[in-house]
Amino acid sequence: MQQWRIDTLDQTLVFSSLNERLPCVIYWGNRLPENENLADLADAVAKDWGDNLLDKVPELSVSPEQSANFPGQLGSKMRSLDGRILSSNFVFSDNKVEENLLILIYSDESLEQTYTLTISAFEDSNTFTLSAKIDSKEPIFMDWLSAPVIQAPQNSNEMIDYGGQWSGEFRSQKTPWVTGVHLRESRSGTTSHANFPGLLIPTLGSSENSGSCYGFHYGWSGGHRMIAEQLPDGRRQVQFGNTENSEPTSGNSFETAKLFICHSSNGVGGVGRSFRSHVANSIIDLSKDSIRPVHYNCWEAIYFDHNIDQLKEIASLAFEIGAERFVLDDGWFKDRNNAKSSLGDWVVDKKKYPDGLHPLIKHINSLGMSFGLWFEPEMVSPDSDLYRRHPEWIMGHKDQTLGRDQLVLNISIKDVEDYLFEKISALLAEYPIEYIKWDHNRVLPFPDASQTNSLYALLKRIRLAYPNVEIESCSSGGGRIDYGILESTQRVWLSDSNDAIERLRIQHEAILWLPTSITGSHVGPKVCHTSGRELPLAFRAWVAAQRHMGFEMDPRELSTSDKTLLKAITGWWKENRQWMKDANILRLPCVDKSITAEIQINSSADHFVVFAGQNASSDFSSPLPLVLAGLKPMSMYNISLYNKNQISSLGKTKGGLLQKTLKLSGHFLMSHGLQLPKAFPANMMVIEGDKAA
Repeated sequence: MQQWRIDTLDQTLVFSSLNERLPCVIYWGNRLPENENLADLADAVAKDWGDNLLDKVPELSVSPEQSANFPGQLGSKMRSLDGRILSSNFVFSDNKVEENLLILIYSDESLEQTYTLTISAFEDSNTFTLSAKIDSKEPIFMDWLSAPVIQAPQNSNEMIDYGGQWSGEFRSQKTPWVTGVHLRESRSGTTSHANFPGLLIPTLGSSENSGSCYGFHYGWSGGHRMIAEQLPDGRRQVQFGNTENSEPTSGNSFETAKLFICHSSNGVGGVGRSFRSHVANSIIDLSKDSIRPVHYNCWEAIYFDHNIDQLKEIASLAFEIGAERFVLDDGWFKDRNNAKSSLGDWVVDKKKYPDGLHPLIKHINSLGMSFGLWFEPEMVSPDSDLYRRHPEWIMGHKDQTLGRDQLVLNISIKDVEDYLFEKISALLAEYPIEYIKWDHNRVLPFPDASQTNSLYALLKRIRLAYPNVEIESCSSGGGRIDYGILESTQRVWLSDSNDAIERLRIQHEAILWLPTSITGSHVGPKVCHTSGRELPLAFRAWVAAQRHMGFEMDPRELSTSDKTLLKAITGWWKENRQWMKDANILRLPCVDKSITAEIQINSSADHFVVFAGQNASSDFSSPLPLVLAGLKPMSMYNISLYNKNQISSLGKTKGGLLQKTLKLSGHFLMSHGLQLPKAFPANMMVIEGDKAA
């Protein structure tokens, strides 16, 4: 029997192998004592057996095998080139044990294959990454390869994953554990709006910010699959892997993306804290000291109607209310007057910009703003010079259904990658572009790992050549958000919906996975273009101020009082953005579901802000107390409602937070809670707290 352990500061993973077979995860949870006897641990978790089918319990290994008589979903499904099913029988070959790194290698002599399991521990973020690789001497078909399989806890009665749609991403959904398979799969060729590759497993008795919870995220930007299975004996497994091509491809080496996992003893919120920390400190290439600029994006102000004089006016007004970066969205390139043409022809439209982009950028820079530009490099319009020259460069059949009147370029063709790099490079070399909004507005005709890998290669090539250019990942909003794409990008566009009520919900769910500093959130138009809903400016602005703030409306529609209000809220965000970037953020559940709330606490724990959004009319005639979290129980805090003059209220009482600063203990705030004013829907209460002297 062999055992290995690997630790972060707060948790331990233990693997055990019997008879040199593939190892099983026999423990994952709070960090074990250094002198824990791993052999006794293996004996302690050994399963008893009571049926008459087999004489031993089939092993639920990191890659469950048919040769071990495993009755559930297998960790890999392989075929020879002549179609024979290959059943592996991997045995121990070698291991590499280093600080924060464990590599286990197993071999199958008859198949002439090796299986490599790689686990890395990130102590500070309390996160592990795991990946699996199979190398074969002879070419084979790989129909499925799971990242290392983790046994899920049995003291849980439900799992939480995500559905969603365009402009309605990150819809959390709970599924009870039952015997059988729970399957989630994206076959859109991207991470997708509907199948974010994340999973939460809270244990019995846990809550938002207390108790044991397990988190999983698969860092892959293409088609993917998740399998959560409960066996008849009660054991549970979780598999994540790539969705294979629609046409089988052969090869000698197959490797999964990284599976990110963490365990928290502080509930779902603790999982979020670990994942956000890992993204900020180990994935995103973004200086810790960088100031996140306030964005202005012109899309919902002008769409395809580009006029230099109007854009200069808009830029000046955006700067006046606090913008620090101006992003020129779709419509700037040759003959691009609507969504039906010109994708792929990445040259500036001389009709709209006779002197190129220089006059506009010069004006923007003179105001003190940096400049960003929109691209959609992976797509091509049938009505484009590029498609007329190279119809063979598309993915899929020439008569396929279009998406947004466009086709997908096959960037795994080297000439296509080179073409895109050259076109983008030419613009980056000619103009002082500091930011790219990289969009992707249709699904692939089929999921293709080579397309995703080629995208990664192209992005890294651009980042290497232009290291100071920041890139945003947008895919009709939140269609491509994952830790794989974040290795080459520095911001995500969470959703195309600028409806602040919908955005409040999306941000509330996504905060478990994404730091605020990379999560774009913009103040949209008075009448939302995706919902038709009209919402107060203060509410729209405060929802944007929860994340990386920006504007995406026509500032010419703002009254003088609107400008004053928006400039003030933007000023508040600028004053607080640095500490908020590294804040401890906890969601605050409320029995009153009309409240969506979170607390952001600075690193020294002496200042915090609560955002409490009124998303609908309450079921109660009097507001319920909002219970806070993350504070020091015995400390006293001065509590005030920062924006009391902006709250539209039905309330009759003018006391409490609406009138004065309250001095309350952390214990009171985290047990009884804070009484909120009776507010109309679409109000955000911004409550600040400072540790009292």
